[in-house]
Formats: sequence, structure tokens, C-alpha cells
Amino acid sequence: MAHNPDEWLRQADYDIDNANFMFKNGRYIYAVFMCHLSIEKALKGLYIQKTSQLPPKTHNLLYLVERIKIQLPDNLYDSIFTLK
Repeated sequence: MAHNPDEWLRQADYDIDNANFMFKNGRYIYAVFMCHLSIEKALKGLYIQKTSQLPPKTHNLLYLVERIKIQLPDNLYDSIFTLK
């Protein structure tokens, strides 16, 4: 998985599906965790696509956004800031 951005993005999709399932069943803490994990994997997949390098071993979403150098709309940035 580490070198394949498509696999990171596939797993991000899987994790967000799990987050939706958890949310619908009132498992809110787990839903938030899965959202964080999904975003982290998506950002790491984008990192590999942009840099052709392995992503840093971090769970810090804002750090990943800054390393990828992507501009997010304010509402998405605020959401990631809240999840960090």
C-alpha cells in the first residue's frame, strides 16, 4: 500500500463508508475517528501522487495539507483543523 496512491485512496473510500455506517448507528466517536483516518489516507495518497515519495509518518492532517501545498476552501480547512 505504501507506494500506491490508488490503494491509499481506495482505503480512504472504504473508511468513509465505515464512518457513515458508524454515524447512522449512533457510534459518533468511532465515526469521527474513521473520518480522520479517511482524510489522512486520502491526503497521503495525494502526497504520493504529487511527490512520488512515501508520505511522512504522521497523523497530523494540517501538516499533510501544508506538505502537499493544496489550497482548501475555508470551510474544509476549518473541518480539518477541528479533526486534527
